[in-house]
Amino acid sequence: MHIIYSYTRKQALADGFQIDVSHTAREAGIKFPVFLTRAVFGRYVTVPPGVQCQDEPGRLWDIVWMLRFAVHRSRDGARRIPFALYVRNDNHRARLIKLIATCGPLDIDDPKPAITVMLPDED
Repeated sequence: MHIIYSYTRKQALADGFQIDVSHTAREAGIKFPVFLTRAVFGRYVTVPPGVQCQDEPGRLWDIVWMLRFAVHRSRDGARRIPFALYVRNDNHRARLIKLIATCGPLDIDDPKPAITVMLPDED
């Protein structure tokens, strides 16, 4: 098999398609590096304009904390872990959102495990 094209995690980070949140994840007790897709970060970490009583560190913490519980509840060897949490993107009420965590190699040339959090329709 010949590789025609590859897109590394390093490139995805440089291009802004993934965001490294490993520091916060470690504080929550997750040992592996953790990355969010741009879509997850933009929709559920970034505070929409005009939304009160929300901040990015708190919203990020909620995601990695719920990820931690999902990982602990998962079967050994699970590669895709669904999890959900409530996020408030307006000044009314929080809504349940669903995310997927996948575990795979850190990068194309680094087989160490890493977790990527994405929307259910992302791959």
